[in-house]
Amino acid sequence: MSTYRYSRWDGTQNIHPFDADSIMEAISEDVLAHGDVRRALEKLMQQGYRFPEGERMPGLRDLLERLRQQRQDTLRRNNMDSIIKDIQQRLENIKATERAGIERRVEEGRRQLEEARQAQAQHAQEGQQSQQAQEGQQGQAGRQAGEREGEGEPDPDLQQREQLQKMLERMARRRLEQLDALPKDIGGQIKALQDYDFMDPDARRQFQELLGMLQQQMLNNTFTGLQQSLQQIQQDPAAMQELRDMLRDLNQMLRDREQGKEPRFDEFMQKYGHYFPPGIQNLDQLLEHLMQQAARMESLLNSMSAQQRSQLQNAMQSLLQDPGLRDQMAELAGHLSNLMPPGMARQYRFSGDPGEPLSLSEAMQVMEHLDELEKLERELSAARRGDSIDNIDPEKVGQLLGPDARQALEQLKDLARQLEEAGYLEWKGNEMHLTPRATRKLGQKALQDIFAYLKKDAFGKHPISTRGRGGERTYDPKPYEFGDPFFLDLESTLQNALFRNGPGTPVRLAPEDFEVFSTELLTQSSTALLIDMSRSMLLRGCFLAAKKVALALNHLIRSQFPRDDLYIIGFSGYARELKPETLPQLDWSEYQYGTNLQHALMLARTLLARRRSPNKQIIVITDGEPTAHLEFGPGGDMDVFFNYPPTFRTIQETLREVIRCTRERIIINTFMLERSYYMADFVEQMTRINRGRAFYATPEALGEYILVDYVASKTKRIS
Repeated sequence: MSTYRYSRWDGTQNIHPFDADSIMEAISEDVLAHGDVRRALEKLMQQGYRFPEGERMPGLRDLLERLRQQRQDTLRRNNMDSIIKDIQQRLENIKATERAGIERRVEEGRRQLEEARQAQAQHAQEGQQSQQAQEGQQGQAGRQAGEREGEGEPDPDLQQREQLQKMLERMARRRLEQLDALPKDIGGQIKALQDYDFMDPDARRQFQELLGMLQQQMLNNTFTGLQQSLQQIQQDPAAMQELRDMLRDLNQMLRDREQGKEPRFDEFMQKYGHYFPPGIQNLDQLLEHLMQQAARMESLLNSMSAQQRSQLQNAMQSLLQDPGLRDQMAELAGHLSNLMPPGMARQYRFSGDPGEPLSLSEAMQVMEHLDELEKLERELSAARRGDSIDNIDPEKVGQLLGPDARQALEQLKDLARQLEEAGYLEWKGNEMHLTPRATRKLGQKALQDIFAYLKKDAFGKHPISTRGRGGERTYDPKPYEFGDPFFLDLESTLQNALFRNGPGTPVRLAPEDFEVFSTELLTQSSTALLIDMSRSMLLRGCFLAAKKVALALNHLIRSQFPRDDLYIIGFSGYARELKPETLPQLDWSEYQYGTNLQHALMLARTLLARRRSPNKQIIVITDGEPTAHLEFGPGGDMDVFFNYPPTFRTIQETLREVIRCTRERIIINTFMLERSYYMADFVEQMTRINRGRAFYATPEALGEYILVDYVASKTKRIS
């Protein structure tokens, strides 16, 4: 007994909603329409496919739509102006912490001074009480001396405390005045606070953290391998000098490149490679990395309002206090601006709530995410235009769109391999070709489609078989007659005996009780299917229907009537035999002007003459009267004569070939896909000569007419 375990999908499970047969079903229509397997697979990759069972195979278009939706969601969630809000909020918190710390320091000083005063007063009171206790033992003089001693001298420690408190309050007033006088813009505030002497250690720590975050992000915008903060570098003379040297040498390399000199890239990377991500092999890759970093920062600034952008730029400039470092960074920015191609930096329309603070680090992560989405969108769009899908990195797709999107991409890349392993596809050089097995699969699909249509249409309800002796067994019972094959229907036979004699055993059978299954006698036939391949068939959308009919009829005969013969002939300016396996990949280059039915009938008559079948027929699928025929030219060779509207000679030469077919007892059934007067007149003449039949059919109903007529002609009654 099978056991199944279910769990939540986490991206590690492999889900294959389709196999090689499903792929063939999905591309069959496009292969028949255009005859190009590669184009059909590319279209399947682009548009995806929904299978009849309801399972959806996503295509590149679905991935693109999902990517664009994710970009819109990112734009709706964020607002770059909130970076200023975040910095402003941090600065306000720092200033509020400093103000609270100042007030706390002043209040603490006052409290301590008051406690000192209270302690001195208590000491004086205790001295006075001691003096009063001694009054009875001392005289007046002693009392006066005691009073003077009780009054005591001023406490020098208390005086010092009072002076320190006054100094503290004066300092606090100056600090508060400095805080009140800070500039309104965040750049000015950051620059002023760098020179400000904080009284509260927590406020000082918060400001240093803000500086460190901004400085680190500013450096990381260019040097992603940098491990130290700018503040740490500024405090380390050796590290600061190395950073200056790196920027100097980098700018020198860029100047050498601009002047046509050979930059010393390898030497530069040996000394400063730790400033950059691994994998950079040459100066072009280094420049691409630097320009990408600079473009993200420029995109961030472009996506802000003018006022907020100006504030952020001033804030970033205020972080570089070292003149040499500031000059080198400015020169590098100028080089990158000159090298950056147009359109590399974008402007995004963010619509999120600007009241939601967004740190600069978080903002750069958003810009990096959008940049990756833009790059992936370009790759997906290029694949839709015909570039190789192998250029798209599944890992990146998984990171940006999720594991299910990655799996969908890998399945799209795997389409051709699945078809090849299943035996449906083979390579001839750089060209894809369908195998005979694939052709049979397409024929089966076409046959299924036609009979599925028959089930829905009234035409399909017409009986197409007749009963008689011999041939193939059916499941319809009939009374037994002498000479019938003894395919006994035991159930009906026993029921007849019970109805006659009543229940009970033994059951006694009489000759009239016996029933057998009826049979059909199948006739052997040879058929030539003539398909008009003129340009009018293409322009009217009829040739696809004709190809489907040819494939379906070929599959029907090969699977159900293997003793029958089928020849497929395509005709336009001239006629030629088509092998069934070549039908799916007939392309536009093979279509010519002209409807040379005469040559097609001539070729069909020649092919049918090779067979001794008692039943021979020609099925003609066309949308117009003959406009071309063969005749001998001046050199004695057969040439194609074309004229539209058709000449009397073309009509006569074609009808002469109809007469020859009639003499050889070949029935011609014509399926017209156009109702023009001239077409109807010609077909009427042809049927009058041949005694065949003519039908008018739309491209959609063509298959049901031909297949039902073919199956009906296979049976006959034998009395």
